[in-house]
Amino acid sequence: MAGLFGNIKLTPPEDIDVRTVRIGKMKALVLSPKEGAANAPGILWIHGGGYFLGMKEMVYMSRALRLVRWYKAVVVSPGYTLAFQKPYPAAVKDCYRALLYMQSHAEELGIDERKLIVGGESSGGGLTAAVCMLARDRKEVKVAYQLPLYPMMSSVDTESSKDNHGRVWNTRLNHLGWKFYLREKAGKKVSPYASPSFQKDYRRLPPCYTFVGDGEPFYAETLAYVENLKKAGVSARVDVYHTDMHAFDMLSPDVAPGPEAIQKFEEEFERILEELELKGKERKAKRTTPKGSWSRETRVGRPAAGKAGEIKRRKKRPSFKRSPVRL
Repeated sequence: MAGLFGNIKLTPPEDIDVRTVRIGKMKALVLSPKEGAANAPGILWIHGGGYFLGMKEMVYMSRALRLVRWYKAVVVSPGYTLAFQKPYPAAVKDCYRALLYMQSHAEELGIDERKLIVGGESSGGGLTAAVCMLARDRKEVKVAYQLPLYPMMSSVDTESSKDNHGRVWNTRLNHLGWKFYLREKAGKKVSPYASPSFQKDYRRLPPCYTFVGDGEPFYAETLAYVENLKKAGVSARVDVYHTDMHAFDMLSPDVAPGPEAIQKFEEEFERILEELELKGKERKAKRTTPKGSWSRETRVGRPAAGKAGEIKRRKKRPSFKRSPVRL
C-alpha cells in the first residue's frame, strides 16, 4: 500500500494555516484559512486506510483541503488509533472525542458549532457513519451533515465486496482490514458503531452526500446506506461513477472520472452551506417575537412578586441522566 502514495506529497500547503493540537493523548491537525476563520463550517475529516493504515496528514490529498481553500472552512484531521495498535472501539472513540473537542473549542477554532460536519474517505467514511450514529445516540453534540465517501461499512461480504479484484482495494485487503479492526469478531454480526451496515434505526441521522465507483468493493454498501437513510426520512444523495478504482479522486484526481467527481462534490458542498445558512436564518426568525404578538409572559401571566418586588421563580424539574451508550 505504501507504493500507492509514493508520488503524492503529504506536506502542508503554503496557502493554508496548519497547526497541531492535542486531544487527550491523540494529535490532530487543524487546517484554517490564512486570514483566519469566524463562524466557519467545522469539518471533522477522518482519513482512510482500511482501519489499519493511513495517517492524519492524508488530509492534504483529500477533498477536505479545497473546502478550507475555497470555502473558508476549518478542518480537523485526527490521528486516531490504527487497528494494528488497538482494535475497535479505539478508533471510533478517538474520532468522537475529536468531534466533542470541536464543539467545546468552537470559538477558539473560529467555527459555528451549528455547522459541524463529519466526513472522510474509505474506512474514514465508515468511521464518519459510526461517529454520526454515536452522536445521535449520546445526544452530546449535533452533527449538521455527513460526507462518508465510498465508505467501508460492512464487515461481512456484500455483492460488490466479495470476489472483487478492483484497483487499490479488493476482497483480500478488505478481509485483512476487518480482521485487524475486529479481530476474532471479523465476519460476524457486531455493533453498528463497529460496522455501520448493521444499523437498524436510521432515523434522526444527519443528511448525507457521498459518491462511489460502480466496480469497487464498497459500491453495494454505499448504496444500501443511502437507501436506508432515505427510507428513514433522512435526506441522502449518492453519485455513482464508472470505475473499479477505489479512492480515484485522491489517487488519480486529474483522470476521469476524478475531475467530474471533485466538481460535483464541491457543488454539493456549496448547496450544503446554503442549506445550513437558511436553517440558521429560520432559527433566528423563530427566536424573534413578531411585533404585536402575544409574549409567553402575556399568555401565562406574570410570575407572582415576592418581597420588595422580587420575582418568585419556579423550581426546576429534577433532571435525569441518560444511561451512557456503550461501544
